[in-house]
Amino acid sequence: MNNKEQIFLRSALTLEGAVMSSANVMPWFWSRQDAHRFRLEKIPFSELSKWGFDADTGNLCHESGRFFSIEGIRVKTNWGSVPEWDQPIINQPEIGFLGFITKKIDGVLHFLVQAKMEPGNINMIQLAPTLQATRSNFTRVHQGKSPPYLEYFIDRSNSKVLFDSLQSEQGARFLRKRNRNIIIEVEHDIPVYEDYCWMTLGQVLQTMRHDNIVNMDARTVISCISYGGSDGIQVTQGGLGASLLRSLDPLNRSEYSNEAIISWFTEQKFKYDLGIERIPLRIVHGWERTDMCVRHESGKFFSVIACAVEADNREVSSWTQPLVKAHQQGLIAFVAKEFKGILHFLVQAKVEPGNFDVAEMAPTVQCLTGSYEEAAPEDRPPFIDYVLNAKLEQVCFDTLQSEEGGRFYREENRNLFILAGEDFPEEVPENYIWMTAAQLKEFIKYNNFVNVQARCLLSSLSFI
Repeated sequence: MNNKEQIFLRSALTLEGAVMSSANVMPWFWSRQDAHRFRLEKIPFSELSKWGFDADTGNLCHESGRFFSIEGIRVKTNWGSVPEWDQPIINQPEIGFLGFITKKIDGVLHFLVQAKMEPGNINMIQLAPTLQATRSNFTRVHQGKSPPYLEYFIDRSNSKVLFDSLQSEQGARFLRKRNRNIIIEVEHDIPVYEDYCWMTLGQVLQTMRHDNIVNMDARTVISCISYGGSDGIQVTQGGLGASLLRSLDPLNRSEYSNEAIISWFTEQKFKYDLGIERIPLRIVHGWERTDMCVRHESGKFFSVIACAVEADNREVSSWTQPLVKAHQQGLIAFVAKEFKGILHFLVQAKVEPGNFDVAEMAPTVQCLTGSYEEAAPEDRPPFIDYVLNAKLEQVCFDTLQSEEGGRFYREENRNLFILAGEDFPEEVPENYIWMTAAQLKEFIKYNNFVNVQARCLLSSLSFI
């Protein structure tokens, strides 16, 4: 029980924390919302403070040149049924911190979790990592306070790094955006500020069964955790927990070797073209700007809006900013099937305009808007009808989960995990492949392989 994979697994199997009981997790969460004053109001673009449309490009930018901007891109690709389009996109080239501080309490690893307000959050607050900050935030471009616990991630001389990697953000919304996902462990006592608490990983995973409680940033960091085999640790006999644990053991046999997966993935990136040209927002074809939003002329996809925000527990108590608002609920789903007793996930190589390197490994089905509902049969995403028509006993996980609330306005996706029946074909389209959970975890260790939707969905699966 000395290696970190076993330490993480024990924490994931512990539902009663040494600091907070599971029965008190949700009451504590709602008490933090009640303890603060939050206000969000949609406003005209003309009422934005320190933000504005550039006179030449029409790009929506902050006067400091920091934080992020809304720009235009022109996309040309041979992937999918639409070969060319224009769209607005978030350009945020700086890398931020998404990090958990952990500590063993009574022999079990606990995570320092934050009840964090973000303007676009459903519920206004959601459970977040210990530190969630862009470079503009932690360098105090906003002239506010430094984020709590920043010093532990800047100076790690008194801590141990358990995981540290750059991970991509939403490729359909961000232009080549990455954040530093990091987990550190401290041995000494540290202060626990208001709106923070220690929870076991098992408590966090159980909380993910609720709609829109654990934010996207917490889920992506947790997805980076590897567990390995149980090595004698008792888990629920039978059921998804035991199957998932076998799938997470890298010693168990997989349908495809890691080398075969790399070759398959390289072939997909070789086969598909992705041409991205940055263009001024004012000339983005098919989109229009009104006093209140930038939107597609069809009314579909998403729009860019402006909001005024007040929060008494943030580094700055009031501000205005743009947010991206989805027009429909999306769908994210993994289909899984056992091969020789080992659970495999059906993974697709998905091309999105903001990707660093053409394609990333994505869930079986990923539709960030509900536009598929009106699509012709030949244009509907593969396997979407299988997912939507799955029998109740096949559905192992089904919740609504939010996208990141600092940039997206109340955007949520239905997250599903479906166990395929014997009727599900083993042969799949060439841009799909079967992978074990251990293989997905292995590729998460490296930059720009597994996309944020796949990571977040994988992080939601628990053993109990």
